[in-house]
Amino acid sequence: WDNADFSRGVGTTFYQEFSTLNTAKPPFVRDVEEKVRRYLRSSYSAVWTLKITWEKAPVYTARTDTRKTNTYQAVLTTDGFRSYILMLYQDGGMQWDYTRLTSTNVLIGYT
Repeated sequence: WDNADFSRGVGTTFYQEFSTLNTAKPPFVRDVEEKVRRYLRSSYSAVWTLKITWEKAPVYTARTDTRKTNTYQAVLTTDGFRSYILMLYQDGGMQWDYTRLTSTNVLIGYT
């Protein structure tokens, strides 16, 4: 996500924090818990979750083209002992033309 360029006023970044220790859990947090349980086959109960959304983010450098944008999210969550991240991309995957990026070692996700 570090190759997005918002310098031309195209796209938006926003976040929402969910602290759920000793509080009722909203549907979004319950959905995150279910995904962690399903994908990792383990019990999980979140005490804190952060959702970051990059909406219609143009590729770096935006001065050359702001038409191809991506919408994606990173969801960080922890139970106080284990932490996870969910990387969520718009339908159709990466829309940027990676052959025109300044760097050629492009990954979706993290290592």
